[in-house]
Amino acid sequence: MSTRQRADSQDSLEQPNDEVVPYSDDETDDELEDELDQSQDQLPAEPGEEPRPAAATVEAGWSIRANDREYCQRPEFQKKVFLCIKKSRYSGNAIKTYKYNAITFFPLNMYEQFKRAANLYFLCLLILQIIPQISTLPWYTTLVPLVLVLGITAIKDLVDDLARHRMDNEINNRKCDVLLNGSFVETRWMHLQVGDVVRLRKNDFIPADIMLLSSSDPNSLCYVETAELDGETNLKFKMGLKVTDERLQEENQMAKFNGMIMCEEPNNRLDKFVGTMIWDSQSYPLDLDNMLLRGCKIRNTNICHGLVIFAGNDTKIMRNGGKTRFKRTRIDKLMNYMVYTIFVLLVLICAGLAIGHTYWYESIGRKSWYLFDGLDYSSSYRGFLSFWGYIIILNTMVPISLYVSVEVIRLGQSKFINWDLQMYFADKDTPAKARTTTLNEQLGQIEYIFSDKTGTLTQNIMAFKKCTITGQTYGNPTNSEGVTLERGKPVDFSWNKHADKNFQFNDHFLVATIRSKKDPQMLEFFKLLSLCHTVMVEQKDDELVYQAASPDEGALVTAARNFGFVFLSRTQDTITISEMGEEATYEVLALLDFNSDRKRMSIILRFPDGKIRLYCKGADTVIEQRLDSNCQNKETTQEALDIFANETLRTLCLCYKDITEAEFDAWAQKHKIASVSMGNREEALDVVYEEIEKNLLLIGATAIEDKLQDGVPETIAKLAKADIKIWVLTGDKKETAENIGFSCQLLTDDMKIHYGEDVNQQLMDRQAQRRNDPQGRSKKVKEPFLKEPGKNALVITGGWLNEILYEKKKKRRRLRLKKLGKRLTNSHNLQDSSQPIDDWEKEKRQEDFVDMASADIGVGISGQEGMQAVMSSDYAFAQFRYLERLLLVHGRWSYIRMCKFLRYFFYKNFAFTLVHFWFSFFNGYSSQTAYEDWFITLYNVFYSSLPVLLVGLLDQDVNDKLSSRFPKLYLPGQLGVLFNYKTFFSSLFHGIFTSLVIFFIPYGAFLQTMGQDGEAPSDYQSFAVVAASSLIITVNLQISLETSYWTFVNCFAVLGSMALYFGIMFDLHSAGIHVIFPSTFTFTGAASNALRQPYLWLTIILTVGICLLPVICIQFLCQTIWPSVGDQVQRNRKKYEIEDEDEERKKRKPTFQRGGRSRRSAYAFSHSTGYADLISTGRSIRQRPRVRPELRDSIREVPQAENI
Repeated sequence: MSTRQRADSQDSLEQPNDEVVPYSDDETDDELEDELDQSQDQLPAEPGEEPRPAAATVEAGWSIRANDREYCQRPEFQKKVFLCIKKSRYSGNAIKTYKYNAITFFPLNMYEQFKRAANLYFLCLLILQIIPQISTLPWYTTLVPLVLVLGITAIKDLVDDLARHRMDNEINNRKCDVLLNGSFVETRWMHLQVGDVVRLRKNDFIPADIMLLSSSDPNSLCYVETAELDGETNLKFKMGLKVTDERLQEENQMAKFNGMIMCEEPNNRLDKFVGTMIWDSQSYPLDLDNMLLRGCKIRNTNICHGLVIFAGNDTKIMRNGGKTRFKRTRIDKLMNYMVYTIFVLLVLICAGLAIGHTYWYESIGRKSWYLFDGLDYSSSYRGFLSFWGYIIILNTMVPISLYVSVEVIRLGQSKFINWDLQMYFADKDTPAKARTTTLNEQLGQIEYIFSDKTGTLTQNIMAFKKCTITGQTYGNPTNSEGVTLERGKPVDFSWNKHADKNFQFNDHFLVATIRSKKDPQMLEFFKLLSLCHTVMVEQKDDELVYQAASPDEGALVTAARNFGFVFLSRTQDTITISEMGEEATYEVLALLDFNSDRKRMSIILRFPDGKIRLYCKGADTVIEQRLDSNCQNKETTQEALDIFANETLRTLCLCYKDITEAEFDAWAQKHKIASVSMGNREEALDVVYEEIEKNLLLIGATAIEDKLQDGVPETIAKLAKADIKIWVLTGDKKETAENIGFSCQLLTDDMKIHYGEDVNQQLMDRQAQRRNDPQGRSKKVKEPFLKEPGKNALVITGGWLNEILYEKKKKRRRLRLKKLGKRLTNSHNLQDSSQPIDDWEKEKRQEDFVDMASADIGVGISGQEGMQAVMSSDYAFAQFRYLERLLLVHGRWSYIRMCKFLRYFFYKNFAFTLVHFWFSFFNGYSSQTAYEDWFITLYNVFYSSLPVLLVGLLDQDVNDKLSSRFPKLYLPGQLGVLFNYKTFFSSLFHGIFTSLVIFFIPYGAFLQTMGQDGEAPSDYQSFAVVAASSLIITVNLQISLETSYWTFVNCFAVLGSMALYFGIMFDLHSAGIHVIFPSTFTFTGAASNALRQPYLWLTIILTVGICLLPVICIQFLCQTIWPSVGDQVQRNRKKYEIEDEDEERKKRKPTFQRGGRSRRSAYAFSHSTGYADLISTGRSIRQRPRVRPELRDSIREVPQAENI
């Protein structure tokens, strides 16, 4: 791929060109890297040079012959599978999405589960426990929790895979008609092959990626629903080649069809297909408009025929069903590192104890005859066995139940988001949806938000508000004489039988002038709106229903319709409108469709009187460059555009040009050559379009309103107070982007606004300073990037952003916007950074931009623009304002809960396990356990799991209203202060202290004691009971101290866990169970004998008290002397709740003012490529049946970027 010519780097940084974009919609990241690598050695072009189209060649690596199954079995199409076994490179149409069958389920599932380090670790422990020489614990102490974890996961995997089996069987056994042996035969999908000709009927699912040959509709049009591909329920139009439509209608004609298809190899690009059909020595270009993709559904088309190009796993929908990037939260990554740290500590402790045992046996054990065990092992070998024995004993330092508990907590938190009625949008019956269960706590640590504007911040319901025609502005409330009114009333359009009843307009003077037909330019203005578009029309109950490629275009055509210029119908070469009640049909000579590079569209028409005229509408920046030098009203139109921009309206310029017959004939020849070009067809067409779209005459401009959603300004203000930086992508120019920033409180009047040239100057100054200061180059100087005091905002245009991204790829300039933002927010003089970025025209280049901030979570807004974002998102809801609750309430709660859970989980396991460590100093490091075996088995499963699980699910330091009221409560999550290595080691030392107390206080109490009955309760089993009882009471009361939000279930869990411990312990220590299993239950009567001694109960109380007293004191001191923001809010919670109740009673609907500063107009022609191909290539549009208005086509806006 050849590189584009670019302006000189230095010059371009001084004055970037917003019209030149260094990236292509079709480029992947790899292609872009290759292009940039190749550009390193090439000289840049002059600043004024036009960029030349890149030479793209299509490598046709995939060939199919129609009606020839044997063709695909040829040796040259075979690929090696295993050793000498080969099979065809062309997949069959049967799909297999399931992972297991009856034979492979158990081994494969176990293999997958044991790929997890924790499961494999405990399997190794279980194997060690089977070895008699080193086994210090019964095998069931590890087997029971391991089987529980593996079993739950296996059942979940089995249920999921059974659902996949059922789905695969249902899909593979669907039926369709296939042309075999000269006639159509009903065949199962799984038996389809590449090269087959198939017949599909209305409401059939498409079985493979098929090239459309012909259909029952005129000119081979076919309507498909793409809901399974992109979530859109509106209909798309596909079309077959003219030659196949004319020659392949009958069954015998199709049986003789032997065309060869040469195309790209299977890939996952749903937006692109390039190929060629060779038939009867003629070549015909193929593109995505000719393809019916698997997963779509035939709608409103009775019969269509197609040729299978890709089948089965080669289809685009299956190629997109591959592995997605598994997202991990920061806590996930940190938790894994901490588990590794625990494992290293475990190995070091066991190694130390093993060395201790070696020396102990050498100095004491060998000499003590009563310790002789009959085994002639050396001291070193005994130390080696002791090492593995302690690995088994201390294995609970690495908790097996940790990961299962974390998943349970995350599942519960996701359900709470789904059940939140305050995030339910009643107007569309849309609840919030957590589409993942692994990222909830990450919602509490967000630093950057990237958001589209249209349909995300706005309602994406466009309304025609104002216009300027030959320098005169219309749209303000006036009467029919042109007198301005303070409060106008809507115009009565009853005189127009085609008027849209929902259209509102308050300028009576404009309507009166149009009806009088005194101003020909005004009539030309609305005639242009009714003719220059790619809208489709259908008749429904004697009313016209428009299907527009964008809501902007639909709003303009609807406005023209209400003002008397009604778009009625179109065919492949004509368009019919009603001009103030008189029908007129215009011949369409050419349709120059919109794309994001051109930012305009044009139509060339032959009028009924034979005159040829070009109508054009587009962005003011591109139209201005193409206007005739003698064009009038440029200045007055520009002033009107400034006013429209100040009111945050989306603007569009309208112009025209008369063309002579000879001029058009010459241009048409060039257009025909470019339209059939095989390489760089789009670039070739753009060059031809450029030749005809010049010397235009300006008529005026339109202004469309896209209102903000309710609550957007308040939400952005709250998120900004939480120190979250928000980047908004919009299709508007810089001036309108600024106004939108002010209207939604991205920007405030007390901010100092900096522009791209300011940043460039600062970069140049810094580079010069570093070049002149050799010492400064070697050391990084920490200083704020913007040194002005107060709040600063950076406004950056698409040209600057292009340069930044391009230079970042080439690594010639080290500017990263993420770091720039951090420098801003870390500045001592800066409290907020608001940085709108506009003119970001390449929607598919968003990935490069998002990579700068390492975006971790996708949130979809299910608004007017369809469901693509929702389908690929992690969380979805209906209104932008719900983002505040998602982050500041659910995200923050989830983060706090998870941090508390992990801190306490590590603590309770350290406190439990390290008792064995202290006990080893008194048993000759002999791997003797300090507890009963069954207590070790059940500790993490029953005795201490439920209270901490409920804290992870239900705890909240303050309620939801206070969480939203005080956004600063969100800051600890961004800083990660609640769970890090500091808190981890704090939990470790807390566990060490607790284990010391739990061991040494009972140990001291047992040294020289006498019970009430004269018996000394100083035996090992009584000590184990006292230590275990002290531990259970301590850890359960400790979690009580950590609980901020008490409910009945929390109280029940704490008391129930302790009661369950004592109940199970007395049962396991009973004589009855000992008689049944004498070798397994050896603590017969230990609990009843020990716990009947008041002295031991006092020991337990003393142990628990000493464990908890320091914690209580530290918590009291912290909350009193060093209170956090959360502590202060909790302390005044009652007062705040009363204030909230008073505020609810006085609450009024918030309003915000537009305007404040006059700024230049904005480009808002923000829709994707329309239906020009369908119209201009001879495809007539027949009437479509009833379609719900909300399901009409709407293509999302080409985005730009803004940052706060």
